[in-house]
Amino acid sequence: MTELGGRLKEAREAKGYTLDDLQEITKIQKRYLAGIEKEEYKSMPGSFYVRAFIKQYAEAVDLDADEMLTLYKGSANKEDAEEEEVPLAAPTLSRRSSRSTGQLNQIMPKIVVALFIVVIIGAVLFLSKFGPSKSEEHEFGNKPIQVEDQAKPDKQKPDDSVTDDGEKADDESDEPIEEEQQQTIENTSIEGENVTYALTNAKELQLEIRTTEDSWIGVLDEKQVERTDGARVMTAGESVKLDVSDAETIRIRLGRAPSTEIYINGELLEYVSERTTQNVYIEYKKEE
Repeated sequence: MTELGGRLKEAREAKGYTLDDLQEITKIQKRYLAGIEKEEYKSMPGSFYVRAFIKQYAEAVDLDADEMLTLYKGSANKEDAEEEEVPLAAPTLSRRSSRSTGQLNQIMPKIVVALFIVVIIGAVLFLSKFGPSKSEEHEFGNKPIQVEDQAKPDKQKPDDSVTDDGEKADDESDEPIEEEQQQTIENTSIEGENVTYALTNAKELQLEIRTTEDSWIGVLDEKQVERTDGARVMTAGESVKLDVSDAETIRIRLGRAPSTEIYINGELLEYVSERTTQNVYIEYKKEE
């Protein structure tokens, strides 16, 4: 064991915390906390999470997180260092793909409008060439056929706008039609890892969380009640849907934000922070 595990354990005991207490504070499973103190990292999801767990552990016991991470890097073997580099390339590829998709989305409306104009021009040319004649006379053999004037008025048709009582019906209602307001998601504050968004003009709060790579996920409401089966690592391609309309504030703990998508009532949340590890708070401003 190097200095890392011993210093973390001493700081925990100095504060009077048990591993159970620390699990409740950090939301990290007890077996992972014990593994960090013993410097046994093989049972953990990967070196990325080892670093995240060490950082949270150090902050919980008031130690310098950067110093603890430096001790970890000094004790980690080369295989852990190589594994640590692999997941960092994926977000770059994802951003490039997202940029290409955005450019395509900008061009497509212009292409559709151009095609629509071409179709209209073609239809006008066709009708002008092959459309029916406006002449009132048509030749049939050698005998001209006179087209009857259809402009003569028939019997006066009843005015549909007049009711049985002799009153004209109103075509438009006197009551104004209220347009339904769309929901808005606005960033209100950024404090380190804590990023807060306000949700307004929404009748409900439906969450969907999707991961493109393994990521640590935990969801708590303002009463510190876990809204999932428990904070855990969601694997790549996994998704979970939650109805949290009864909550006023939701905190979503993200171990790897670039690999995690959050949808609020079907709308993708745009991150304003570039941090890999984040606490995303959603304050639900319910309609009166």
